[in-house]
Amino acid sequence: MWYAVISEDYEGSLEDRLAVRTDHVARLTALNAEGRVLIAGPHPAVDSSDPGTAGFTGSLIVADFDTLESAQAWADEDPYIAAGVYRKVTVKPFILVLP
Repeated sequence: MWYAVISEDYEGSLEDRLAVRTDHVARLTALNAEGRVLIAGPHPAVDSSDPGTAGFTGSLIVADFDTLESAQAWADEDPYIAAGVYRKVTVKPFILVLP
């Protein structure tokens, strides 16, 4: 089943985000290689595809997991949590309607 991983950043965490981005993206790349990622990406803090020093307010990942518990466990291991980037992570079941 699909699960939405909705993350919110601490304000001013851009430097921490950039420091561990490679590790964060590596986990997503591995999940994607298994065909389990529907979408993934950050929420810019400003209305721009390149927010620069404004940074980001969080991220959204929609991925396939066997259970809510396994999705939550995967989300809890995100390097952005350990680095103090994410202040809150919510994991919810997701039903794809479109496209």
